[in-house]
Amino acid sequence: MDKKVSGVLAAVPTPFDTDFNPDFDLFMEHCEWALASGCDGLNVLGTTGEANSQSNRARAAIMRAAARSSLRQYPLMVGTGTPALADTIELTALAAELGFDAALLLPPYYYKPVPDDGLFNYFAAVIDAVADTDIGIYLYNFPQLTGLSFSTDLVTRLIDAYPSHMRGMKDSSGNLDYTQQMAASFGAVFDVFPGSEAPLPDAVKHGYAGCISASVNATAALAARVWQQRAAPVAEDVVELRELRSIIQSVPMVAAVKTLVARRTGNAAWHRLLPPLTPLDETQQKKIASLAERL
Repeated sequence: MDKKVSGVLAAVPTPFDTDFNPDFDLFMEHCEWALASGCDGLNVLGTTGEANSQSNRARAAIMRAAARSSLRQYPLMVGTGTPALADTIELTALAAELGFDAALLLPPYYYKPVPDDGLFNYFAAVIDAVADTDIGIYLYNFPQLTGLSFSTDLVTRLIDAYPSHMRGMKDSSGNLDYTQQMAASFGAVFDVFPGSEAPLPDAVKHGYAGCISASVNATAALAARVWQQRAAPVAEDVVELRELRSIIQSVPMVAAVKTLVARRTGNAAWHRLLPPLTPLDETQQKKIASLAERL
């Protein structure tokens, strides 16, 4: 693996033009801003990036743009999970070919419930397809959207079978008991990232590798400062970071992030969302506008 994936990673949004094609200039400007503001790396084409509303062709174009840019100086993780095994293998193999440091994989989320054996077979097939590369594989636990969660038994099986590729997990469940259990059980060989910056002050206590977060697209500088202070975080910074995250997650997250980026850049194109997502309503816009004044 080229770079250690750790610290504060922004789960970056994808801007679109009027035909709903990715806008690469806007994408690159925001990614560069996030890194300049203190992020240690980026997660491209995750939930915030509306990856699963885009075609494989569009996702591949974004991957190529990121991989061939100055962003490659930093750790890059890319979401490659889909419900279709062949599509997931295609995207993960492309990520490895392009030199991404990590692939973040949702479970195949259409058929559920499915047993651990089925999930193991799915992930095994993906990892076998990239076994001759050094790309790291990270599990993406987001049961609110997928209806599936990773058991400790399944994670154990995957680590035992693929110790050189199975590198960690992003846990967006919001269940910190689960996040802590994963870190306590596997932290020595398996990096666990909460899907929010709010737990960063407890990173040392629980052994978190950092965070991979949508709201970091607005809170990057503060989140980076708290991460750097993690051995003894400043109380005022912790309170502010958690308040900001709480406000952002109180409205639809992807629309909130894009609204905040639109306000920062002055570019209304950032408000554009792929259906079925919709913009914030007037009340939600006012809440985010008030928050933006604190950033």
